[in-house]
Amino acid sequence: MKAIGLTTYGGPDVLRELELPTPEAGPGEVRIRVHAAAVNPTDVMMRTGGHAVRLRDVPPPYVPGMDAAGVIDQIGPGVDGRLSVGQRVVALVMFVRPQGGAYAEQIVVPAESVVPAPAGTDHAEASTLLMNAATARLALDTLALPKGATVAVTGAAGAVGGYAIELAKADGLTVVADAAPHDGDLVRGFGADHVVDRGADVAARVRDLAPDGVPGLVDGSDQREEAVPAVADGGSLVALRGWQGPAERGVTVAPVLVASVREDTALLDTLRLQAEQGVLSLRVAKVLPASDAAEAHRLLEAGGLRGRLVLDFS
Repeated sequence: MKAIGLTTYGGPDVLRELELPTPEAGPGEVRIRVHAAAVNPTDVMMRTGGHAVRLRDVPPPYVPGMDAAGVIDQIGPGVDGRLSVGQRVVALVMFVRPQGGAYAEQIVVPAESVVPAPAGTDHAEASTLLMNAATARLALDTLALPKGATVAVTGAAGAVGGYAIELAKADGLTVVADAAPHDGDLVRGFGADHVVDRGADVAARVRDLAPDGVPGLVDGSDQREEAVPAVADGGSLVALRGWQGPAERGVTVAPVLVASVREDTALLDTLRLQAEQGVLSLRVAKVLPASDAAEAHRLLEAGGLRGRLVLDFS
């Protein structure tokens, strides 16, 4: 089967087409014929060596990708009747394993990490759901704010930020979000109650709206220390890229990793249902042939995208 991967870390051009053995589904696993794989920032981190420590016991080649959409073509022993051959599905894929990630024509994953594709979506749209929405869901669950409380979201125009706003509104929270001037309408469209200008002074602008600070903040733009002053004394900031603080005034910094919910089928299926209901907006920036993976990574690193790039493995 064809896959896209790398044998050495570096720039986008280290990504190559590979011929790998067709995987077989083992106990508790399903095999998916992948039609679309979303391209996420963590894929770039993997390509540049940002996950090298997690891959130190895995021999190359390394196959990126954490979001796959396709059709089940094999079911291993012990999988219950929830899934079936021929079913359109999405999967949250862990690339830090010998089997690699989602950039492949066929992947084998635990059945718990697979849910039906949202009805009414194509493969490209469906592939943009799980990793980013699950990250946003985990961030909000970590904050555990009561209904009616206020949450701030940085990086609000991005994939995780947009989902965080939509899920927060579904939870009954008030949302303060940041945006560049040209993204203000987009972020308001997600449901943000208040939009402030993005940038290094975002915390001061949040404080203009909430003088005592907000009880919780989802740091989608990885602003770290710059975002902490927006949080009220004793509040919490959720970090998405491993930052652990320190912070002052009793503010808790809580790093979250989507891998912790990779087999939380109920959570993943709830996100699928919310996508069907229109609670979550699936945004595709551009679909490229899988062979253009290097170009997809260049586009992602250039920034300015609104939605996810998707690799077509059909």
